[in-house]
Amino acid sequence: MSGSVLGGLGNLATLRDATRGRVSSWDEKGGNLDFWMLHPGETRTLAELTGPGSVRHIWMTTMSREDAYLRKVVLRMFWDGAVTPCVEAPLGDFFGIGHGMMADFWSLPLTMSPRDGRGFNCFFPMPYSQDGRIEITNEGDRRMMLYFYVDYETYEKPAADQACFHAQFRVEQPTQGWGKTGTAHTADERAEYWQRPNLEGDGNYTILEAKGRGHYVGCNLNIDVFEKQQNDWYGEGDDMIWIDGKLAIRGTGTEDYFNTAFSPETVFCTPFHGITVYEGTPEWPWSGKNSMYRFHIEDPIHFRESIKVTIEHGHANDLSNDYSSTAYWYQLEPHAPPKPMPDVASRLPR
Repeated sequence: MSGSVLGGLGNLATLRDATRGRVSSWDEKGGNLDFWMLHPGETRTLAELTGPGSVRHIWMTTMSREDAYLRKVVLRMFWDGAVTPCVEAPLGDFFGIGHGMMADFWSLPLTMSPRDGRGFNCFFPMPYSQDGRIEITNEGDRRMMLYFYVDYETYEKPAADQACFHAQFRVEQPTQGWGKTGTAHTADERAEYWQRPNLEGDGNYTILEAKGRGHYVGCNLNIDVFEKQQNDWYGEGDDMIWIDGKLAIRGTGTEDYFNTAFSPETVFCTPFHGITVYEGTPEWPWSGKNSMYRFHIEDPIHFRESIKVTIEHGHANDLSNDYSSTAYWYQLEPHAPPKPMPDVASRLPR
């Protein structure tokens, strides 16, 4: 089993030729100042790793007086000599919740843990054959305290059949919906609304677009419902996934893709799916900020050449709301250059 990165409860008794290591923000003078201070505009390398090996766990907690700073601080990771980031996402979004928010939630690969969701954890395995680098950039206007662990293993030789971990942040604020706002539908308009087709995914919100060989393992999606519209329920938007250039997977509604049903109004967490933020009121259900996740841990979506993961914003893309997401996947290097990270102003929550 030399070089294996097998994990999980079912493999816990299996001996592996691995050596454990950690990089952390510990106070090297022996005191209790176990944090790094990240100044505005500063980039710091958290871990510089040589392979073969695998990151097994990342823990972080932060403190800043700046509003929405979790959208202003960007986490990047590079594996096996990659020139462009394999992982690039705002800090809060990477760990599972957007809107620059934090809240207690748990899933199998990601958690925000008490107190008040400040304990960020990632258990996605991140193997590398040659090298790995994890860095963080403060694009905000105020300094930030950062505490962190990067727990990793090294092996005698590279593991077979291992792909590199990737994550990609996207934002569209607002989506360009065709539906009316503010006034009630007539009977004819309601009939048109429910029958309007979108067979080719025109105008869908894109969660992930990647080229190469790998498998998609899930996402978090954040929707800010900010304007009273004909259909205040943000769901009904179908997921549509292209695999190797073919529209191969079609869904039946946003809540269905996230494994819930009938316009949910409850914060709810499981290992593989859940709702982490719900701000709706009895007077205006689903208004404000909503966040949800779906992880394909037991059912990864494989691709040999390319993948495009999309979802409608309302039925046939009728709704205009703020959307953002972080997708997670594994693929062989090299990866296609990612879309540039939007500037701070373009990714700030409403």
